[in-house]
Amino acid sequence: MSTRTSRYREPGWLTKHVFNNAVAGLTLIGVSVLGSRVLEVNGRKTGSPHRTPINLLRMGERSYLVAARGETQWVRNLRAAGGKLQLLLGRRRTSHLAVELSDEAKIPVLRAYLRRWRAEVGVFFDGVGPESSDEEIAAVAGQHPVFQLLDR
Repeated sequence: MSTRTSRYREPGWLTKHVFNNAVAGLTLIGVSVLGSRVLEVNGRKTGSPHRTPINLLRMGERSYLVAARGETQWVRNLRAAGGKLQLLLGRRRTSHLAVELSDEAKIPVLRAYLRRWRAEVGVFFDGVGPESSDEEIAAVAGQHPVFQLLDR
């Protein structure tokens, strides 16, 4: 399994109140911004659904969620919900089961994620990028939960 850290980088005001709301709004009307979806998962304390815009990474036939900011609220909620989640894009709602990857299994996923969204998330990876060695990516893998999505 993965080596968890409690590291979390909270988004700034502009990201939290402007960018995330804009991406979520577009995604909910059916416009995916570079693969965006809205993740819906039940809260671990309230049990009520919480929504968060995320970047859905597709690698071949598989889909992944990467927590670039670390141990986010959606990660904690997803773990508490036993991996059960829904992804929203417009009126389309798909149910999935998320399986957390080991740090070793994360390496190609993190490399692909950084290749696709480095400009947006690179700052959270402490100088590690898509061209970094497997060892360099492995060194930060424990700070970034990664989930493979299975259809339910």
